[in-house]
Amino acid sequence: MTAAIKTTPAAAEGSEARKRIVSLDQFRGYTVVGMLLVNFLASFSVSPAVLKHHHDYCSYADTIMPQFLFAVGFAFRLTFGRRVQRDGAAAANWRMVRRLLGLMLVSIVIYNVSPPASTWEELVALGPAGILPELLKRNWFQTLMHIAVTSLWILPVIAATARVRCLWMVGSAIAHVLLSYWFNYAWVNTSPNGIDGGPLGFLTWSVPTVMGTLVCDAVMAAAGRAPLLRLASWGCGLILLGYAMSCGTRMYDVTPTLPISASDSKLADDPVLPTAAQFHRWWDAKSWSDRLAEPPFVAPPDQSHRKWNYWMMSQRGGTLSYVTFCAGVSVLVYLLFYIACDLFTLRWSFFQTFGTNALAAYVLHEMVGMAVKPFIPRDSPGWYVASGLLLFFLITWTFVRSLEKQKIFLRL
Repeated sequence: MTAAIKTTPAAAEGSEARKRIVSLDQFRGYTVVGMLLVNFLASFSVSPAVLKHHHDYCSYADTIMPQFLFAVGFAFRLTFGRRVQRDGAAAANWRMVRRLLGLMLVSIVIYNVSPPASTWEELVALGPAGILPELLKRNWFQTLMHIAVTSLWILPVIAATARVRCLWMVGSAIAHVLLSYWFNYAWVNTSPNGIDGGPLGFLTWSVPTVMGTLVCDAVMAAAGRAPLLRLASWGCGLILLGYAMSCGTRMYDVTPTLPISASDSKLADDPVLPTAAQFHRWWDAKSWSDRLAEPPFVAPPDQSHRKWNYWMMSQRGGTLSYVTFCAGVSVLVYLLFYIACDLFTLRWSFFQTFGTNALAAYVLHEMVGMAVKPFIPRDSPGWYVASGLLLFFLITWTFVRSLEKQKIFLRL
């Protein structure tokens, strides 16, 4: 989806506002605020561990990106149906393809790339094989690229029935497991390490995105009956399913009788499909505590006690347990906003500003961060980091609020 600057006349604005789902704007605004918080604090030693990405378990920071994909799926399902009714299926699909390709281009431009070589001779010597892996695994495939590719991936089924979309989601998840077994998990977790699942991350990012489309259906079909029980059961079910899958990580515990790997690598030798010995040791464990993984937001043992594997929750690996758990978190968090905003008509202008201009906030916060962070050393005390955080939020909000007042919105 291309980024477009949209100015809205007063009459049209009122019509559009009536069509907007307030809970979705507020949810998206909360997600943007969470992104600003964790992106700013991640580089400081005083910041709590739960606000940082750790790659081998799910922290609060790791719940943010799935919520973006959830919101994208919700809005995609909502707006695409209107475009089909207005322009026809063929025109609507072609329009979305153009816009998504445009968003891919925008993401390549936004994400800065360090020069791979300082001279022409070095560049020629590196060649595509020496340059592309880091671009694909790290530089280009970040949030906006994943949104674009995942949206393009689900486009064939965005207007389909819930059953078809669920089958597409499950098929995508299975494909990710198989490709991870073949090569992808080890590839993403070896230098240069990938970000957010790498180029194939869209397969599991489809889980929160498709769940967003299903929640959209439930909300739009409410017709006076709030779908509270349905959304709560979906959210809790996904959380439990994600955690259950993550318990497979206990098969990779290093023990005197089952060393798992003779190498010093943090990765297990068979990170996706455990050996029969690993499975039997886990299955025959004397207590459930030896079968269950640590709860989400709790750090696991280090690599000398447990090898990294596909079944642990990992944003870097885009693992299935991680995206499933976070899809459930997204549903429950959205449910809270649905109750607060759509049932009790509560509003938070702070969330509204960020939620209705999320792309502008995303682009601007990077520039504001580069202006503020140089004056805050990594080992700064908490009060100084907190002061920098407040200044960072104030400047970013001021810019986005100014755009809002001028009726200027960057749309995906």
